Amino acid sequence: MAETQPADLTADEKRRFQQDALPLLDSLYAGALRMTRNPADAEDLVQETMLRAYRAFDRFEAGTNLKAWLFRIMTNAYINTYRKKQREPKKVSSEEIEDFDLFQELKNHDPDINRSAETVVLDSIVDNDIIEALDDLPEQFRLAVLLSDLQDFSYAEMAEIMDVPLGTVMSRLHRGRKALQKRLWELARDKGIVKTPREAPGSEAGDNRGNAERTGGPGE
Repeated sequence: MAETQPADLTADEKRRFQQDALPLLDSLYAGALRMTRNPADAEDLVQETMLRAYRAFDRFEAGTNLKAWLFRIMTNAYINTYRKKQREPKKVSSEEIEDFDLFQELKNHDPDINRSAETVVLDSIVDNDIIEALDDLPEQFRLAVLLSDLQDFSYAEMAEIMDVPLGTVMSRLHRGRKALQKRLWELARDKGIVKTPREAPGSEAGDNRGNAERTGGPGE
């Protein structure tokens, strides 16, 4: 495939690109790293993004959101690479996501919970666990969460970047956040951060275990 020829930018366009686009490199790299999960791939993606952006900068409308425009180019470049590698998208059950409520799960396991459900879990989970949970999301949900919660784009900006309707953005973000909550809950449960029904005070299993410990029950 032949490469797109560089745009014949005016001196003013070249100046604006250097002045306005180059300072966004750090933000682009942070986004690229979350997308690719690999520093070398992130650098390649940013380089490709800036090259495409420079070649198309004569079509950028001055005064509009340059960061969103650059992220749309980068997201498209990433998705194209993703598809070329023919990676199978992760599947997720819509019913499992919609029915899951992190706060209710915590209350079910520990009636004494009275803080924000997210705070309870996040205070006890290290950054690497959160990154792992985010990386484990299906791709379209992961991108929505990344753009909204890590890059602070609005729904309208995300719709432009992802080239999908506003309603699709809202749906993907909602389902992505639900899926992330579910994954964080599973990590917290597996690490023993939250009480399981077997351990929770007042549960039949918990009472039986307590009685056995006090009376020297079966097994001794």
